This record gives sequence, structure tokens and C-alpha cells, in this order.
Amino acid sequence: QVHLVESGGGLVQAGGSLKLSCAASGRTVSDYNMGWFRQAPGKEREFVAANMGSWSGGRIHYADSVKGRFTISRDDAKNTVYLQMDSLKPEDTADYYCAADRPPFGYCNQPGGYDYWGQGTQVTVSS
Repeated sequence: QVHLVESGGGLVQAGGSLKLSCAASGRTVSDYNMGWFRQAPGKEREFVAANMGSWSGGRIHYADSVKGRFTISRDDAKNTVYLQMDSLKPEDTADYYCAADRPPFGYCNQPGGYDYWGQGTQVTVSS
């Protein structure tokens, strides 16, 4: 069993930056695919970024809406995944969730492809 805890959310002005953290416990997640999703009020949960684990070659994927502005990374020594968010826009406002996918792996850009979820952290970008 893997327990995920997100942190780092908050209120920021448009154009600003935030760095989200996702600390995993229970087992190492170095071989798990790790993803970030977000959900705005009244909308479905949507894919933001994924960092494939060691079994998947460490590939990284981004949603088109955040490509060039967000960076996902992981520190396996700390069992933690990060999401650096720059040039934030009001439309980035949402609850952000960390997720972990154990083998056999699902689709990295689909919520159903993940086995474990954090409780979420709120990000609000003011215009």
C-alpha cells in the first residue's frame, strides 16, 4: 500500500510560480509511474503530467495546456515527486492530485490508470 501526501498549493498571482510536492510512504515508488492531475470546480479530473518509473525508462509526458510551463520531477532518494509550475494562469486554478501507478501499468494520462491517490492540494491563480 502506498500513501501519497501533496503539499505546496496556495494562492498566487497570474504569471507567478508554485512548486507542488508529493511525498510517498509505504514503499518506494521509484519503479512506479507517477502522475499529477487537476480538477477544477464542475469539471472532470484532467491529466497534467506524468513521470514514468525506472521500469518505463523514466519518460515524461505533459498535457498540451501546461507544456513549457510546468515541470515534473522526482527524487527517488526522498520518495517524492514534484510539479514546478511557472507562468501560472487563472485557468490553472484547481485542486491538484498526485497519483501512483504500480505494474501492470495503465495509461499514464488517464485517471483510471492509477492505483493510489493523494488527498489533493488547492491552487488558486488570481488575475
